[in-house]
Amino acid sequence: MASLVSRIAATDSPHGSRVECSPPLDQRTSFDGVTLAFHWATVVLVLGVFITAIWHAQSHDDVLKALLRIHRSLGVTVWMTTVLRLLWRKTNAKLPPFPDNMTGIHRALVQISEYCLYALLIIQPTIGFGSVLARGRSFTLFWWHVPPLIPHYPTFQAVLMSLHRAGAWTLGLLITAHAVNALVHHFVITRMAPALGVRPKAHAFPLGRDSQTSFGR
Repeated sequence: MASLVSRIAATDSPHGSRVECSPPLDQRTSFDGVTLAFHWATVVLVLGVFITAIWHAQSHDDVLKALLRIHRSLGVTVWMTTVLRLLWRKTNAKLPPFPDNMTGIHRALVQISEYCLYALLIIQPTIGFGSVLARGRSFTLFWWHVPPLIPHYPTFQAVLMSLHRAGAWTLGLLITAHAVNALVHHFVITRMAPALGVRPKAHAFPLGRDSQTSFGR
């Protein structure tokens, strides 16, 4: 009986059978808890990486070793977190679609920026760890003392360090652009637009807690 009623309602609807197959709005616009946890864990870890790097550049010898140890350990943690995040994304993550009123160019820019962010979160720690190995010296990672694993390659180390610095600047710029986009999306579109009498299109999903950009859709 219930299925008969739903078919009749779909037939009477001006949109036809699309009513039946349209998922509830809250199901289309919410991220799963694991994805959100990975997101904010990455934010905290990357913030720690940048703080230790800046602090290290302005520190004296007595704290350099401690800062380098923390920086290396956080970098490896960022790498592992990103790998786990990508695995979760490909298997069990629930990600909302883009808004219907989002232009194709905007979607492409958002996707490209996010792919670059993921790539840098993998490549940047790898290059940094490679530069540590190329020094040919022992080092501390987390709570473990690691002996020299390869000979010292000064030229290779210098190249890796230059790439690591360039990657840090690029990552910082991308994160800043991502944060500005999220803030504008949340505060300007969802808070100021209604106050100015501007309403989003009815078919666009609502913004708010779930207004974080959903990429790769």
